[in-house]
Amino acid sequence: MTTENDPLAGLDEIDWSALEHAYGAADDVPEQLRALCGADAEERAKALHELYGNIFHQGSRYEASAAAVPFLARMAADVSLPDRHEALELLAALAIGYDEAHLPGGVDVTGWRQETARFAAKDPERIRAEYDAWVAEASDEGERRVREMHRAMLDVDAQLRAAGAELGAYGAVRQEVPALCVLLDDGDPAVRAATAYLLAWFPEEADRTVPPLLRLLDRETDQAVVATALVAVGLLGDAEQAGRLGTFLTAGDRTVRWAAATALARLGSTGSGAAVGAEVLAELAAAEADPPEPGPPGILFHEGDLRGYAAASLTQLADRYPAEALDAVTDGLAAATGPACFAVAAAALRLAFGGQRPAGLPAFADLDHRQQRLVRVLAALDDGTWRWVNFLEILRAWGLPQDRAAMRAYAGMPA
Repeated sequence: MTTENDPLAGLDEIDWSALEHAYGAADDVPEQLRALCGADAEERAKALHELYGNIFHQGSRYEASAAAVPFLARMAADVSLPDRHEALELLAALAIGYDEAHLPGGVDVTGWRQETARFAAKDPERIRAEYDAWVAEASDEGERRVREMHRAMLDVDAQLRAAGAELGAYGAVRQEVPALCVLLDDGDPAVRAATAYLLAWFPEEADRTVPPLLRLLDRETDQAVVATALVAVGLLGDAEQAGRLGTFLTAGDRTVRWAAATALARLGSTGSGAAVGAEVLAELAAAEADPPEPGPPGILFHEGDLRGYAAASLTQLADRYPAEALDAVTDGLAAATGPACFAVAAAALRLAFGGQRPAGLPAFADLDHRQQRLVRVLAALDDGTWRWVNFLEILRAWGLPQDRAAMRAYAGMPA
């Protein structure tokens, strides 16, 4: 039985078995949502893990994803429940997938909808023909095999359903934004931080969300919450907010300074008229060399990888500080290892080669000294980094050797 204020009100009125998630019928979702409201911490953790696996499976969203949104939003607002920040974090994931896909620029929801509409309007045979042409255009055998794998997995109908489910989940979370704004005043800093993070992904709600985010900056004492709100305003705002955000570049806390620089780099890249000064470059470069370590509740953006986010932000400064930005990101790459290298390597290669893959692998002697340094840093990364397929795919995208020994030979380094 439910009451008017019960976050699970109406849960049993939905035919969950008629909805789909990653593993078929979504009839297990109601019990998982109930468990999130329970007193048993282990059961809550288990239910949350299962929900990330079925309604957010490796970033995918499904029919059941949007259906779960209102219940999660009411859980986040119910102060009698524990771990409410986790409901907000799951809502953000359901809305946008993995946030790295939208950083450093923010969610381009208009472009997202247009791309989905164009895909839906295409004849399936034309889509298959385009994939065939894409495979034929591969520049080498390794890339061709990767493209052939994607072509073999192509299911146009499934892609259309997935695209619709993603936009459906995004729209469902957007409907909850007005009610969730009040959680910026919540007594739990983890809830305030998760709310600011969630609001960052809805540019169409900026008129409603930026003012309370700015008010939060006026009173907030938790530095991780301040940093999260700064990045959120940077992703949503325009030049009008640049002056206010710039005052945080002199804050005593490094995480706050990183966040202010991140926000201003994004505003400076939007054509909004926001100026980006050398102090923004300096703060992002400092984060590359030695990223700050925020205390609890931490930073949710870019999964807490502040060096990786700083590298992406530095690509936004390439028009004004091309050499300095590349030097800073290369410094960061030299200090990173394993998965922490992925975003930094991608940013460094983009800065080094201007965003376009070279037509062929140039002679090492034909590279300028900054490009040569980057190649040497890549070649010097440890075996643990070179074992990751993700890292090799980044190198493949730029036509560089995907074998450590070959990269070292290319750079004229000893085996």
